[in-house]
Amino acid sequence: MKFRTLTSNFISFAGLLIFSVCLVLVAFVLVADWIGFEFNPYIGVVAFLILPAIATFGIIFIPIGKAWERRRALATGGSSGLIKVEIDLDKSSTRRRILMLTVTAALVLSFMAAAAYESLVFMDTTTFCGEVCHSVMMPELTSYQRSPHARVRCVDCHIGEGADWFVRSKLSGTRQVFAVMFETYERPIPTPVENLRPARETCEQCHWPEKFHGSKLIVNTHYTDDSANSPLKNVLLMKTGGGLPGGDAEGIHWHTSFNHKVEYVATDHQRDTIPYVRLIHQDGEEVEYVAADSPYSLEELRAMPRRTMDCMDCHNRPSHVFEVPEVAVDQAMTAGEIATDLPFVKRESVRLLTDPYPTREEAETKIKSGLKQYYSENYSEVSLQRSVDIERAAATVADIYLRNVFPSMKITWGTYRNQIGHTYANGCFRCHDDAHASADGRTISQDCGTCHELLAMEEENPTPTIENLPKR
Repeated sequence: MKFRTLTSNFISFAGLLIFSVCLVLVAFVLVADWIGFEFNPYIGVVAFLILPAIATFGIIFIPIGKAWERRRALATGGSSGLIKVEIDLDKSSTRRRILMLTVTAALVLSFMAAAAYESLVFMDTTTFCGEVCHSVMMPELTSYQRSPHARVRCVDCHIGEGADWFVRSKLSGTRQVFAVMFETYERPIPTPVENLRPARETCEQCHWPEKFHGSKLIVNTHYTDDSANSPLKNVLLMKTGGGLPGGDAEGIHWHTSFNHKVEYVATDHQRDTIPYVRLIHQDGEEVEYVAADSPYSLEELRAMPRRTMDCMDCHNRPSHVFEVPEVAVDQAMTAGEIATDLPFVKRESVRLLTDPYPTREEAETKIKSGLKQYYSENYSEVSLQRSVDIERAAATVADIYLRNVFPSMKITWGTYRNQIGHTYANGCFRCHDDAHASADGRTISQDCGTCHELLAMEEENPTPTIENLPKR
């Protein structure tokens, strides 16, 4: 087919023009991407998703235009519109045309394959997941970037491997795109995520609870609200534990051991209220525990949907941790981001963080100016001599707010609670409360020693040593 036959009608010409323009634009972005040029995420959406789709329509227009041209010629008394195919390889012109057609087809197929591959790769990037729907996903992206999993792609946890979950995720993603377009998404985004892939197929591809034997020493420092910001330490020996199939399971990761299965019923979406727990041992023995204050009968609880406990029931926010104001300030002070010898800096930082602000912009301005104003009004000498430290502290406190509070998404302190521990959420005490009892009188213990040994509590200078560590 000669070039002039492709341009003899406006439909084919438009299709060829559309395809050519898309080809040039996508090729430019592909080359720039391969050499390491960073693009705005929306350019990636256009280049790898929208332009290839438009190019496909352009290709379709070419034969449509030729069919329309033949039909018009037939209607006006011209040729029948039939195409006479004559292939004579002895003719050099025929060979040239076949070669040109082959090269053109190869280029088109290569373009489409490269575009399809890049579109799939792009849709699996953190940029696509976190930045394309910026206003909706900004809280999750912000918390993810500071998490222990910041180098793990979103899809590795939310989708995992396999075609079936890939298809499910894309169908779910299509619904989410429409929700964003028409602003029908919920604020805040509800958690936990429904129908999340089992942790054994995602988390445990890297982590192996059965092999987490032994204990871990943890030292937490928090600062009081006095003028000296007195540091107090809690020292715990966490019984991480674990256990291989057929062996003894112990410690915190006993819950996810292969030696038994733990099922439970939660009566709220957040899984904060758990009135029923069922323990199935490896030998087949089953024990049912019912909360003393449960308004439901055992038969009613048995009929409710049950969930098998896995990593996500305790580590419910492994990559999207939203902090508690007091803890975030303590950690910043321990890390040296806030000078610990600034008078009342702990108290004032927490006060400024928990004050209500209508917007993030106003919060940033008022937090920074508020801390500076406090020292200028109450400690003028400190304000003059420690201006650099105060400036840095003010910026740090403002940053703590900005990475945790998002008024437009109705996310504030405590919106997303972390179930690890039991200080700022029910956590362990959802089940371990001595109030979940079996028919024969056994209870789910609330004994602190089940999960950890408390070596020091609220001490200024604790001295845990090998000698005073608990013996196994």
